[in-house]
Amino acid sequence: MNASAATPTLRQDAQVISLEGLAHGVSHFFHLILAPLFPWLKEAFGLSYAELGFLMTVFFVVSGVGQAASGFVVDRIGARNVLFFGLGCLGISALVLAVAPSYLFLLLGSMLAGLGNSVFHPACFTLLNKRVSPARLGHAFSVHGICGNLGWAAAPVFLAPLAAGFGWRFALAAAACIPLAVLALLLVYRNILDTADGREAVTTTHKNEALKTGRALDFMRVPAVWMCFLFFFITAMALGGVQSFSSTGLHELYGMSLATATVGYTAYMLASAAGMLWGGFLAAKTTRHERTIAMGFTASGIFAMTIASGAVPPLMAVLLMGGVGLGAGIAGPSRDLLIRAAAPKNATGRVYGVVYSGLDIGLALAPLMFGAVMDGSHPAWVFVGIGLFQWLALLTAFRVGSNTESKRAAAQASTV
Repeated sequence: MNASAATPTLRQDAQVISLEGLAHGVSHFFHLILAPLFPWLKEAFGLSYAELGFLMTVFFVVSGVGQAASGFVVDRIGARNVLFFGLGCLGISALVLAVAPSYLFLLLGSMLAGLGNSVFHPACFTLLNKRVSPARLGHAFSVHGICGNLGWAAAPVFLAPLAAGFGWRFALAAAACIPLAVLALLLVYRNILDTADGREAVTTTHKNEALKTGRALDFMRVPAVWMCFLFFFITAMALGGVQSFSSTGLHELYGMSLATATVGYTAYMLASAAGMLWGGFLAAKTTRHERTIAMGFTASGIFAMTIASGAVPPLMAVLLMGGVGLGAGIAGPSRDLLIRAAAPKNATGRVYGVVYSGLDIGLALAPLMFGAVMDGSHPAWVFVGIGLFQWLALLTAFRVGSNTESKRAAAQASTV
């Protein structure tokens, strides 16, 4: 193999990062393929908010289960092919949802969307690690996260106006074109997305790890790991409330139009992406990451409670949604570094796998809880719940941070 093939160029790295980021943005777009359309689906099928929330629960349950299995498939056939499957599956799911004649077909479409979504994290992270030079991986992961947030922000802006002007079925049919178009683009650039090189080495590594199965699960006895899991679960409950019913809650609490309420959700996601950039600089300056998390989530919770009060003008409520997102975004990079610091040596990957499952579980349960709140005609409680979950997350973050700092101090003392 020649040097040029072995060492990725800046242009190739930029292409891989851009294509992967675009695909990841589509994945997050499909997290919200139905939530912005809840008012139309509710009327069309006579559904309760709890039934609507269950559609999102099905999505995240299938995605969470599939995510664990898809990692093995990625190692076997390569990240590129699995990524192609995921994009195709998302496109088909949107078409099924667009023609759904009943609630049963909506459930089927949600399951297909969850299946398509399940492959993205294993495929995307494998793709970045194998096709991007190590010196640029930090930038690659930043783009990965920001593109995901932009996908969340784009979904309601794209879907709600189309549904209002042409109907919800047209909106979903139009959404189907997005993953299919990105799939076509990735097929054009398929050569630079090939992860076949080095797959044998990865397989060998897995075999060697299998010989150590007796010690491979030792990390699960570490209390900090389960505190991290709980932290992800709690923050996912807050995020699930924002994704599923914040727009509907703003609409009912403040009497604003659905279009205006959707702007509030978009403000949350855009401000969250900006907060992630700011939070990255803050995280680089300290080892006490729980303090940065506390700053972000405390402010975010205060803004959410202010919205819940109903005492501010509608325009201010929309702006405060941006404040909620900014605080959550600032906490993001510190969250990941906090978990990394808490992970036992040589178990970082397994720790991330366990704690990130808390995210899927929280996102699966949140729509059910917040849907029941909306069915009870309590839109203000949606924002109360969002604020409370963010404040509860502080307790777990400080617990993890304290344990990590104690271990660090003990390690330093032992070397003296």
